[in-house]
Amino acid sequence: MALVAAALAATVGELVALGVRRLGRKHEILASLAQRGRRPLAGILGTLAAMSSLRIYTEPADWRQPTLTVLGLLAVAFGAGLAIVAANVVQDVLLLRYRVDVADNRRQRQRRTQVYLVKRVVVALIVVVTAAAMLLTIPGARGMGASILASAGLLSVVAGLAAQTSLANVFAGLQIAFTDAVRVDDVVVVEDEWGNIEDITLTYVVVRLWDQRRLILPSTYFTTTPFANWTRNSADIIGAVELQLDWTVPVEEFRFRAERFVRAHELFNGQTFSVAVTETSERAVTVRVLVSADSGGQLFDLRCAVREELVGFLQREHPDALPRVRLVSPPQATEGTAAGPAGADVAQVPAQGHRRFADRS
Repeated sequence: MALVAAALAATVGELVALGVRRLGRKHEILASLAQRGRRPLAGILGTLAAMSSLRIYTEPADWRQPTLTVLGLLAVAFGAGLAIVAANVVQDVLLLRYRVDVADNRRQRQRRTQVYLVKRVVVALIVVVTAAAMLLTIPGARGMGASILASAGLLSVVAGLAAQTSLANVFAGLQIAFTDAVRVDDVVVVEDEWGNIEDITLTYVVVRLWDQRRLILPSTYFTTTPFANWTRNSADIIGAVELQLDWTVPVEEFRFRAERFVRAHELFNGQTFSVAVTETSERAVTVRVLVSADSGGQLFDLRCAVREELVGFLQREHPDALPRVRLVSPPQATEGTAAGPAGADVAQVPAQGHRRFADRS
């Protein structure tokens, strides 16, 4: 009777899951619920039906109580499985509301990060409560509770010292989720590496670097170490292209050519553009071009395109503006040596008497 009742109840669970799946043809959430919860539902219904049958159709015996205890443990385990399935389905529902495939997805990325971490906390709580319920189901576990409580003070101290780092990472993960310091898909610079936040857990953060490598960092890193977040308030970002050029560079023509190229480029968002001579030295001048784009990846591509265009422009039309090293000839030439003009690109330096000057140049 117990086996028949369990089989009938499991069949009912399968039929319920099949009905929900049919209703979920137009609703992805219902289909996910039916797919994930089919086995836990059939298991808990079959286990409860078997326990009820044993209690009704059997008399007290040596095998009866251990069998009911094992069935009770299975029922608790299947119930925990259903609770975890419900948490996953709720996460899927919330993630559908906060999609990141939009132009301005800062708020959506923040909510998705919080949903991920809260779901992990809920699953951890379900596992802890399930373990406690299973221990209470075992007859001998209640007697062990008194001794466990008596030594709880010492055990808590030992556990706290042993799990200090892990607990710090857990609290750091919760702090990251609710202080909005970093979110999933944020563009960050950590350990001199540029990448996107791929995943945030309770203990570590995964950064997907620009070359598809993964940098795994503990959660405490983002609460104790300074890092750059390029998308903290918005995704758009400003970048610079710096070129070391000769003093003869035509700055106005250079600025006109750079502006015409940048404003016509598809990655430029139209917010920031400037050309300025930011530094000078005895050999060259530094020209900086500021541009802006909607994301860190687009900015990198835009900077590369601007740099390539300006280098080609100088090579084709103003090769004299490229950086050069000048050797200045001495004021008086010795016998047998041709004196070059002052300021020439390559000067004739005497073999003797001016070797030190030539070495310095």
